[in-house]
Amino acid sequence: MTTQIILMVICLLLSAYFSATETAFSSINKTRLKTMAEKGNKKAEKAFALAENYDKLISTILIGNNIVNIALASIGTVLFVNIYGDIGATVSTVVITVAVLIFGEITPKSIAKDFPEKFAMFSTSYIRLLIWILTPLTVIFSFWKKLIGKLFKDEEDDKMSSEELLMIVEEAEQEGGIDTDEGDLLRNAIEFTEIRAEDILTHRVDLEAVPQDADKEEIAQKFSDTRFSRLLVYNENIDDIVGVIHLKDFYKDNGIIKDDISSIMSPPLFIHKFEKIDDLLKQLQQAKSHIAVVVDEYGGTLGIVTMEDILEELVGDIWDEHDEVIEQFTKTNENTYLVDCATNFEEFCEFFELESESESISLGGFIMEQLGRIPTKNDKFTFEHLDFIIEETDSRRVISTKVIKNEKQDKEDEE
Repeated sequence: MTTQIILMVICLLLSAYFSATETAFSSINKTRLKTMAEKGNKKAEKAFALAENYDKLISTILIGNNIVNIALASIGTVLFVNIYGDIGATVSTVVITVAVLIFGEITPKSIAKDFPEKFAMFSTSYIRLLIWILTPLTVIFSFWKKLIGKLFKDEEDDKMSSEELLMIVEEAEQEGGIDTDEGDLLRNAIEFTEIRAEDILTHRVDLEAVPQDADKEEIAQKFSDTRFSRLLVYNENIDDIVGVIHLKDFYKDNGIIKDDISSIMSPPLFIHKFEKIDDLLKQLQQAKSHIAVVVDEYGGTLGIVTMEDILEELVGDIWDEHDEVIEQFTKTNENTYLVDCATNFEEFCEFFELESESESISLGGFIMEQLGRIPTKNDKFTFEHLDFIIEETDSRRVISTKVIKNEKQDKEDEE
């Protein structure tokens, strides 16, 4: 009887070990383990190697766990039948089930879940030995797994989607693994490949350019007024961009160059508005250019995208000492805001918790869509819980608007 009890305890301990090992390796943070291995931790290096060969590892664990659980149930049945006779099998089933659940499954898995890397490193030496011992069985089961995999092959893409990556970043931020700034940077990097040139371009009405026949004094004045380091050059109109002038090429030897302007013009890089900005970044690097001209379907100039525009999508706004800081949302009283109409419409909707199916890119585009014309000062309209009063316009577009949150509408929505 004593021998049987000792064997049952050994089987239960082995069951706990296999359960904990399975949970540890399924919950392990491979990046953290790899970092530890690169710092010279030998146990982490061996554990990482096992985690990389997960199929063989899990086959060994499952085979071992089933062997010890079956052995435990068999020995327990013999023991309890000898003690209790006819009801021994029933007693054995109840006792072994409870023991395996508490001590062989729940408790070890809970511990391993809380310390997956530590337990994986502790377990590695023993499980490697068991993998070697059980190799004949694991080979058979690996072959069987491949056969089943071919019969029930999933045609779906196993690659992780950007939505799943964003969820991982969100969880890491909530758990304190990364701070808010790191989370924002990672989100920007994940969404980077989905952004197109039309989403970040500077529209043609805001472009600064000089005609090809402009004299050098006029170009110098334009550099001075705009404080830009580069200027576009056009032939007859802004739809015919022929080059780009760089400030450092225009001023040489403590003065304006004496050569013709055409000698320092670099050729423009032309792109369409649907160009993904990750591809555009590579094109700019290959062309050794900082500006790309975005053209519409008729070949006209839609706007420009600069290297700075692209980098801002990754790291946020980049300001220098010459930039004019423009506040997109300026709160003037409790429910009223003055809003720059160049604001991205999605950002506007997020700020005011607005739901709209408009395809407008900017707030100004949305306002013209609602009014059906170019707005004039003091034009008014209401959309959902917001009242709009146009504050400033020019002959072609709306520049700023006053937005008032309608308290009455908000209360009705809450009810």
